[in-house]
Amino acid sequence: MRKKLKPVFVFAFFFLFVSLILFTRGLTQEATNGSTDPSTTETNSPSTPPPSTASPSTYHIDNALEMKPIIDVSGWQLPSEIDYDTLSQNISGAIVRVQSGSHTKKDNAASYKNGLDKSYKTHIQEFKARNIPVAVYAYVTGNSIKSMEEEAVSFYEASYKYQPTFYWLDVEEKTMEDMNAGVEAFRAKLSSLGAKNIGLYIGTYFMDEHSISADNFDAIWIPTYGTDSGYYNAAPNTDLNYDLHQYTSQGRLNGFKHALDLNIITTLKDPNEVYQKLFTVPD
Repeated sequence: MRKKLKPVFVFAFFFLFVSLILFTRGLTQEATNGSTDPSTTETNSPSTPPPSTASPSTYHIDNALEMKPIIDVSGWQLPSEIDYDTLSQNISGAIVRVQSGSHTKKDNAASYKNGLDKSYKTHIQEFKARNIPVAVYAYVTGNSIKSMEEEAVSFYEASYKYQPTFYWLDVEEKTMEDMNAGVEAFRAKLSSLGAKNIGLYIGTYFMDEHSISADNFDAIWIPTYGTDSGYYNAAPNTDLNYDLHQYTSQGRLNGFKHALDLNIITTLKDPNEVYQKLFTVPD
């Protein structure tokens, strides 16, 4: 059986309980005010990473050999394996594959069966969120003028909304008899759709073998690896008026545990002028 409490004890208990609530509320309000004080607020949250210094407007290149490398990535570089915060601090630009070509007929680890890269949206968004300038590329595999033009349409429609600084055609395979006509059909269609700044990625031997002209392109990007050691060995031995050099496929950078393609601006031109040309969004 419960004992009957005297009124004085009930009143004292109630008074202490209310006082405790008011005191706790006061501490909470003080903490809240402190956390919203502009002088103590963090300027960047985890969901809004700090800008990189690689923006074309702030990243000035005096010497191409001393610049942070430019990387090119695709769905083969899984976003889940990339620390974008760290990697972004070690690069000056990114070129992201958007399309693997019309020869893609079924899903694979990196592409959908329609040819679109599985990771291009994530790569572009993550790098742009960290103020890394982003260009895009398409692996060209059309086997006729018509299919080249269709690839160009698919590439542009998937890319333009992200405002890439450059559209690159990656030409590595002979997929039709007149490759020069096919490459030009792709470029011309892309231009007619509204793409500005269109470049050609091509090996010099392949270019000569198939008589592919770069005259109508705004920039040229060539791969020459030397010993492919992961480090820059030497400038390419060519008379081609190129702008970008992919110098290894075995590069290593903090933020990604696997090999990466690394690129630098040509050492034969004003490096900052070329960098601004390749990595500034056109008007």
